[in-house]
Amino acid sequence: MDPASFEELAMPLFDQLYNFAHWLTGDRTDAEDLVQETYAKALRGFRSFEEGTYFRAWMYRILRNTFLTSRSGLAAQNTTAIDDDDIGAVEVWTAHAVTPERLLLRQESRQLALDALESLSAGDREIILLCEVEELSYREIAQVLGVPLGTVMSRLSRARTRLRQALAATAPGKVG
Repeated sequence: MDPASFEELAMPLFDQLYNFAHWLTGDRTDAEDLVQETYAKALRGFRSFEEGTYFRAWMYRILRNTFLTSRSGLAAQNTTAIDDDDIGAVEVWTAHAVTPERLLLRQESRQLALDALESLSAGDREIILLCEVEELSYREIAQVLGVPLGTVMSRLSRARTRLRQALAATAPGKVG
């Protein structure tokens, strides 16, 4: 496989890999360094990539392994806010429906979701981000994490339960 093939496959993934790296590192500069190192390693090892397998999962796995062996590794617990579009709004906002109160409630709800996500362990946050934000399939997640498909499903189930619990614990009006 030649470098031109690598470029065709890898460059469309740049933004996705950067976003995931940013979530892992919590820092823009570290995320840029992590993605740069990921691309360098992937290019060097491109001959080992097996055609017909999931290239996207292969790249995510390189990024994850590079992060885990980096100076920050799993100790990097801080994350930064994701874009509005990454979470998605349930309600479609129209010009006449936008009021200051609704904007405040929307922002408050988004912040509660981000806070709940950030309160999860790095492993729980990672699997939720790979599935829900990066939209990797269970099979791709299994390749990225190097675990069986069933493990992905059980870890994701537990992580979603913990996320729901974290959200419920911070819900406005909770009597506690």
